[in-house]
Amino acid sequence: MIDTERLILRHWLQRDVPELRRQSFDAAGMRYLLPMPDEAAVQALLGRLDLWRDTLGFTFWAIERRSDGAFLGLCGFKRGAAGTPIADMLEIGWRLGVAHWGQGYAREAAQACLHWAAATLTDERIYAITVPANTASWGLMERLGMQRLVDQDFDHPLVEDGSPLKRHITYRLDRPFVNHLR
Repeated sequence: MIDTERLILRHWLQRDVPELRRQSFDAAGMRYLLPMPDEAAVQALLGRLDLWRDTLGFTFWAIERRSDGAFLGLCGFKRGAAGTPIADMLEIGWRLGVAHWGQGYAREAAQACLHWAAATLTDERIYAITVPANTASWGLMERLGMQRLVDQDFDHPLVEDGSPLKRHITYRLDRPFVNHLR
């Protein structure tokens, strides 16, 4: 679906599920994300990904490494969650297995997604959210040219009160999405 020099972002295949499951249960890899407590949560995620693809025309696609076909994680778009400052807005996101961190894969995938959005979608802005402690994620947001919206920090309604994941920060990128890449 979306090709880069090293990656293919594509629809989900059954062969992706075991590695997605492993990544979803990896405490280190999920420390800044809502936990996936069990198999039912992983299956629910897969259902949402398919639903978004079918109803929105986009989703968080599977990231495959071109050289060996390895599943690395996911990257793509969804609509922002209700009850947040970005409700129904175009939201970019990514999640890679720990073994694939620090190799530029998230940036390569996210840049490809921005190019795809610029050519395919009519949205004027793309948003991203994360927890303040996730410096790698918001660092990538800044390298993508996104701007922090300090006045739109918020407590995520899907996260339990008292959780260190409750507070979220918001970034935005205005069209043309690809002219901001650093």
